[in-house]
Amino acid sequence: MQWSHRRLATNVLVIGTGGAGLRASIELAERGIDVLAVGKRRRHDAHTSLAAGGINAALATTDPEDSWQQHAADTITESYGLADPEVVEVVTRGAARGIEDLERWGMPFARDADGRISQRFFGAHTYRRTAFAGDYTGLEIQRTLVRRAGELHVPVLDTVYVTRILTAHGRVFGAYGFDVTDGTRVTIHADAVILAAGGHTRIWRRTSSRRDENTGDSWRLAVLAGARLRDAELVQFHPSGILEPEEAAGTLVSEAARGEGGILRNALGERYMERYDPQRMELSTRDRVALAGYTEISEGRGTPHGGVYLDVSHLPREQVLERLPRVYRMMLDLQMLDITTTPMEVAPTAHYSMGGVRVAAADHATEVDGLYVIGEAASGLHGANRLGGNSLIELLVYGRITGEAAADFATASDAPRRDAGAVAEAAHEVDRALGLGTPLAADAARQESARRLQREVRDLMSAHAGVVRSEDGLTEGLRRLGEVEGRSGDVVAHPDIAGYDDLAHAFDLQGSLLAARATLESALVRRETRGAHNRSDHPETDRALRVNLVWSPDRGVEAEQVPPVPDEIASLRRDDDSVAGKLVE
Repeated sequence: MQWSHRRLATNVLVIGTGGAGLRASIELAERGIDVLAVGKRRRHDAHTSLAAGGINAALATTDPEDSWQQHAADTITESYGLADPEVVEVVTRGAARGIEDLERWGMPFARDADGRISQRFFGAHTYRRTAFAGDYTGLEIQRTLVRRAGELHVPVLDTVYVTRILTAHGRVFGAYGFDVTDGTRVTIHADAVILAAGGHTRIWRRTSSRRDENTGDSWRLAVLAGARLRDAELVQFHPSGILEPEEAAGTLVSEAARGEGGILRNALGERYMERYDPQRMELSTRDRVALAGYTEISEGRGTPHGGVYLDVSHLPREQVLERLPRVYRMMLDLQMLDITTTPMEVAPTAHYSMGGVRVAAADHATEVDGLYVIGEAASGLHGANRLGGNSLIELLVYGRITGEAAADFATASDAPRRDAGAVAEAAHEVDRALGLGTPLAADAARQESARRLQREVRDLMSAHAGVVRSEDGLTEGLRRLGEVEGRSGDVVAHPDIAGYDDLAHAFDLQGSLLAARATLESALVRRETRGAHNRSDHPETDRALRVNLVWSPDRGVEAEQVPPVPDEIASLRRDDDSVAGKLVE
């Protein structure tokens, strides 16, 4: 069968059209670099649009004592010592500029009476430094970036699924994929590639990610190109995902609900955070609040649907409608529940990949020449616990910096050597997923469904690598994963007149399998409890494991030392690396 084939060329290819990818594309366009952004989801509906609560920067408008150094200290403290201090400094120093960029492009931040940007508390921040736009912050940022990219005439193809980053002799020269609407093959030649395609939290059963996003495909693309992963085991479980309806289970109730004064109670009516963090209560770190909810539920004090109650009904109705409009509307739409009068049932949900591709702190370059990774696909900022509000500012800061670095690389280096064999291999991979070139008898024996196997991955990860983990559980998870991997070779996609989503699901599954293996193998090696990584068989923190775990298929898990923290940041840190107040099995 002959397939239509589209061939494109650009200086810099950006894979991903969420906030990180668009910010990088904007930087490239403003510098006069030929850029092409591709994504598999409509740009207005990128995952960034779901980020609700806010974006961090030490503007010191509400609390004059705040500083970038204190923001950095809070970030490193909440990372349980695993964040890269240089990455933290880059982000916190550059945060104010990121906010200024958004302001210049028309971002509608909430403002105080004097016109200054409003800032509110988020969990574990020393000061109020989280700027916001109601609880639609991510959506407004995405709209602002889409609008600015449009003003700069950035070409965006948001129906392209990239299956391979193309490399030759250790350097990228483009990417290969297909159009999800009509199956057209797409080859894109580029001098540099920026990967901004998200994380892997969809491989858990209850997750804040929607279907067909954050399936680990960014990790797979980077690893197959020759990069490595770092901190794969460190996954943030947000304390408040909804439980009903089933198809929306895990959808996030923003941390803004607690930031505005929401209270957590168990089925007995107890405000249980008094047992886990009596000083910070509901504004404790995400890992502690999530583990507290998990413990209440597992010990039998949960709600009828297996959660806990998050209550904002004691707050003035006007405050809820003004500060939490998205949560208010979502609960009405999904459950016909009025949060101004009735508590919400929530439970921990897989929310954020704190690990990702191993990158250089200065510019987020990888070990592959010409390949850069930004946003949730990258690692370095968050360590073992992400400070709420840091992800949005990270994508703005590194989107700008990495865009600049990729521009310099693309213009200063010779054109990359292309490899026809790499393109042929990528094409064969898609052919095989479609069952092309396979004898009919053999094809008939391949009866596995990508959707069904994806569900099995989510089940085993939820059972064996959730909020609390153990040696036996992780080992069993790897055994079950091996069985799914063995069956994945029998998946054949069957596109139809509606499009090529089935082919996308087959590649989503491949990304999920790789991400699950990296997570399980790394979690086995981290025999301690640190941040969001809770080992019931190793409930204490091991100082010897204050290291980053780096994973690759060929070399397995390797430990790397975390660089020292500069004195001006270290002097502001709270001594909060202990597991005091954390209950584990």
